[in-house]
Amino acid sequence: MLLRMSTLFLRTLREDPADAEVPSHKLLVRAGYVRRVAPGIYSWLPLGKIVLENVARVVREEMDRIGAQEVLFPALLPRDYYEATGRWTEYGDTLFRLKDRKGADYLLGPTHEEMFTDMVKGEYSSYKDYPVTLYQIQTKYRDEARPRAGILRGREFVMKDSYSFDLDDDGLKRSYELHRDAYIRIFDRLGIDYRICFAMSGAMGGSASEEFLAPAETGEDTFVACRNCDYAANAEAVITPVPPAVTTSQPALQVLDTPNTPTIETLVSHVNEQFGLGITAADTLKNLVVKVRTPGSDEVETLIIGVPGDREIDFKRLEAALDPGVPEIFEAEDFVRHPGLVRGYIGPQVLKSLGIRYLVDPRVVTGSAWVTGANEPGKHAAHVVAGRDFEPDGTIEAAEVRAGDACPRCGHPLSIDRGIEIGHIFQLGRKYADAAGLDALGPDGKPIRITMGSYGVGVSRAVAVLAEQQHDELGLRWPREVAPADVHIVGTGKENQIEVATQIAETLEARGLRVLVDDRPGVSPGVKFKDAELLGLPTVLIVGRGLAQGVVELRDRATGTKEEIPLAEAVDRVLAAAQA
Repeated sequence: MLLRMSTLFLRTLREDPADAEVPSHKLLVRAGYVRRVAPGIYSWLPLGKIVLENVARVVREEMDRIGAQEVLFPALLPRDYYEATGRWTEYGDTLFRLKDRKGADYLLGPTHEEMFTDMVKGEYSSYKDYPVTLYQIQTKYRDEARPRAGILRGREFVMKDSYSFDLDDDGLKRSYELHRDAYIRIFDRLGIDYRICFAMSGAMGGSASEEFLAPAETGEDTFVACRNCDYAANAEAVITPVPPAVTTSQPALQVLDTPNTPTIETLVSHVNEQFGLGITAADTLKNLVVKVRTPGSDEVETLIIGVPGDREIDFKRLEAALDPGVPEIFEAEDFVRHPGLVRGYIGPQVLKSLGIRYLVDPRVVTGSAWVTGANEPGKHAAHVVAGRDFEPDGTIEAAEVRAGDACPRCGHPLSIDRGIEIGHIFQLGRKYADAAGLDALGPDGKPIRITMGSYGVGVSRAVAVLAEQQHDELGLRWPREVAPADVHIVGTGKENQIEVATQIAETLEARGLRVLVDDRPGVSPGVKFKDAELLGLPTVLIVGRGLAQGVVELRDRATGTKEEIPLAEAVDRVLAAAQA
């Protein structure tokens, strides 16, 4: 492949786009890889399309390596398939819904579990047909409420989704591990720094679930990692170590007069000064009231969440724990309809009698004593004991996770980082097989319900992640596996310099390299150098003033190293760099 910049459809920009917030957005637009069409919707220009296809090629090769077979579904899908699994309503506002001219409902596919399941059901019927794994690389659509960061969080994106179909759970585990290993090879080949984290399954359903997260300051996901062991988890999936139950006897519940204590801090200060309790915020029990809506119905549940007062509720963790229910904050008018709940002074002691479900943080163990609301204006209660004065309906992982919290695996302190999701693998189980009635006829003539796995890679997102992780103040720095070309040859301006640069480019192309040559006449050397830095190809060869002395300059974009080499060695040196 030989690309000539004199004819390449490319326009680089010197200024960052006005709406760009993160490095990948700024650089991919400035370097002419993508262009914005609408919020969350981008066009891919020639160099960007090559990078996108290179990422897809790596993904495809590793999927083929584990025996997966490629198919392609339409993006425009009828409602019926998603109605059968409940996801027509579960997905809520993130679905792009539309009607055809006859009034039939359709959607633009956000993911294709239903379609894969139906396809296998239509083609396979015997246990001898299994296992099978199918995948596609295709454009997906999700109506993001806040599309941002260029192609990192778009409403239209390219994704690889694959699905395994097995006869039993052991087969599912094998398929899951095959995909896990394939993903490790994919992201290693792409040159992405990543962590494998325990995750929530969310609307996908299923049991085991892991995310591949790329550490980045601009990431929207928070994950924890243990420096002592290999534990890592998305913040939504972090498990709180449960302390032992308290077996010592506790004083009787005591109602305290606590006027003018609107915050946990003022409450702690007041009860310590007035009653000598000697407590900290961690000894108080904060109770948050939420409404939980069930998608697709008018059902709304009042729910109260109890967490230690030194921690805030992490709403993303709460949403994940209640999924597919959607939590909403309790408003003033809601309290009017629930006079038994005294705003600002809610305690768990009366919730059973009010018929309100109460879920607590795992740290609220049997026998533990708390200072909490007394369900009277201006009053709190001390020595409120779990299992004696109130009985929770269960536990919930909704409190914020903090750096220094104990690792649930080894007990050492956890660190917290930001990351970008680039892959997700699920053991779905039989949710979609049950909905579709996907069975195989077993050797005894009895039906076997198929069990499934689902596995996604953000192909277009991987391009943005690489731009986030692999750039400097000058521009992009593509790993060779995905770069739009192996070498960028720059003829700096004079006719003979451009001519020699073109000759070297043609020779290297004939030797099997992908080459971009800057053969633009009338463009200053400074502009060409800036473009070479911005475009970010791994090797840059400058044919400039040194040509008169028989030398050219070889640059390594990743390390920034430069050296003058004899013109006669240029082809061999570039070939060696490409094969390193």
